[in-house]
Amino acid sequence: MPELPEVETTVRGLRSVLEGAELTRVEPRRPDLRRAIPPDLRQRMTGARVTGLGRRAKYGMIDTDRGDTLVFHLGMSGRWRVDPEDIGTHDHLVIETADGRRLALNDPRRFGSLDLVETSALAGFAPFATLGPEPLDDVFDAAHLAEAFADRIAPVKALLLDQRVVAGLGNIYVCEALHIAGIAPTTAGGRIARKRLDPLVAAIKAVLASAIEAGGSTLRDYARPDGELGYFFKQWRVYGREGLDCPSCGKPVERCVDSGRSTFFCAKCQR
Repeated sequence: MPELPEVETTVRGLRSVLEGAELTRVEPRRPDLRRAIPPDLRQRMTGARVTGLGRRAKYGMIDTDRGDTLVFHLGMSGRWRVDPEDIGTHDHLVIETADGRRLALNDPRRFGSLDLVETSALAGFAPFATLGPEPLDDVFDAAHLAEAFADRIAPVKALLLDQRVVAGLGNIYVCEALHIAGIAPTTAGGRIARKRLDPLVAAIKAVLASAIEAGGSTLRDYARPDGELGYFFKQWRVYGREGLDCPSCGKPVERCVDSGRSTFFCAKCQR
């Protein structure tokens, strides 16, 4: 599933095409993805002008001058295609602009979603209502983690994946950040000393920034809007590297499975 860096990269790619553009064609090509597509999406979006694009957690947002925001989630296999020559079976939304550009939201597995929300009501939009702070914002700091982790016996990895604690973090980047910070993923959140939280916050911000710069991580289906792949996987320290040498100490990277997710770590470096 595309994580925060992949969605951020997608939004930046769309911004270069859509920012300020008039939408002359907005065509949903099926009634639903993971859930129903708003039946009035075509009517409310056609003729609108895009006033901005943004991201919240793993959702992308396209604002218009009509006071509506198109909120999209890429699900397991979704990606936007820019100026495709042909529209295919799995292109479920087509957008065309007055200056001749065309975008297609492609989602073979249809686990993504499309919602149309009044821009002024975004904070109350159900998927956003309980989200924690964005990890790249200044409000996400060691003090926030200290409060969120206080007296918690849940493993730190599970807490960082909890979207109520911090919005948008996924399995790949939590594994990578915990390795950089030298914290074992199974450590109870409430047992992590306060002095270790500043390095953890710094590691999270650093790994996300590096991943965004590299265009995200391509696993199976993800590609940037321009068709390029994300190359952050070449910088992975532990994720997907079971049995390979830890880049810090040379010991083999280990893997365990919890709640259906693989966790990669170095037992020597991470305590």
